[in-house]
Amino acid sequence: MKLGVFLPVSGRAAVPEVLIEAARQAERLGYDSVWAAERLVNPWAMTTRYPYSASQQWFVPPDSPFLEPLTCLSFLAACTEKVSLGMSVAVLPYRHPLYTARVATSIDTLSKGRLILGVGIGWMVEEFEALGVPFKARAGMSNEQLEIFNLLWKEERPRFQGRYYRFNEVAVSPKPVQKPRFPIWIGGESEAAQRRAAKYADAWFSYFVKITPQELAARFANVRKWTAEAGRDPAEVHLCCCRPIEVTREPVPQEEDSLRGTPEQLVEALKRHQEIGVEHIALQFMVGRWPERKEQIERFGRDVIPALRK
Repeated sequence: MKLGVFLPVSGRAAVPEVLIEAARQAERLGYDSVWAAERLVNPWAMTTRYPYSASQQWFVPPDSPFLEPLTCLSFLAACTEKVSLGMSVAVLPYRHPLYTARVATSIDTLSKGRLILGVGIGWMVEEFEALGVPFKARAGMSNEQLEIFNLLWKEERPRFQGRYYRFNEVAVSPKPVQKPRFPIWIGGESEAAQRRAAKYADAWFSYFVKITPQELAARFANVRKWTAEAGRDPAEVHLCCCRPIEVTREPVPQEEDSLRGTPEQLVEALKRHQEIGVEHIALQFMVGRWPERKEQIERFGRDVIPALRK
């Protein structure tokens, strides 16, 4: 099972020196990937509930710096050598698919084949409104984009005529270093997201604040079923996820649906994820300030990763 870590692309730590330090720390410690989160617009007033925290409150203050993630991954391609560069997740309707394809291919080229493109359909109504993108059309727009990504590098002169996107015989060069293209992982926890992953993606990339490995396995069984119904080999779609995590100094009562504890406790909890078929986890260390987060990333890399790989 591979392990990744979210980088500080928002807040006071979102500066070049810290990003370089964090990415190189992850690479040195044996993490397999580093991840950048997405937020193009951070509104002052928001009523949309945030689906990825227990409080359902968006936690980044409006005046907090938030770097554009694809730009960050391009920057980090030059600062690292081995780690995969993941986006979690690109909200597809915010960008034209030909633009996203060009940028993603450029990152894959500059990193020599290390991009993982996590994508989703978005959740924040206010962000869609600010960008002038119809919120209710986001699923249809995203589906068309995924169809486009799956044909762009298969045809010499790709064309597409959809409801939201249309183009005729465009040239798409260079082609991705990874073949047939960079991995596309679809985020989202709903049945619609799972069906979307089954039809279009290389992985279902869920983010659950709390979920047991058994519950995750049951949901992925549905993804596999829908993959077969879509005419694809179920083995083509992999189980990957984001999980919040906290490394403690003293043992804490263990809960099957969360990752919190000493390195020894976390090893056992992560083994249960490995046993049900999780192939890659992007870890979000849940401490507020970067110095404390950096220390937890160090401890996890020193005490957990080697024990998992014995």
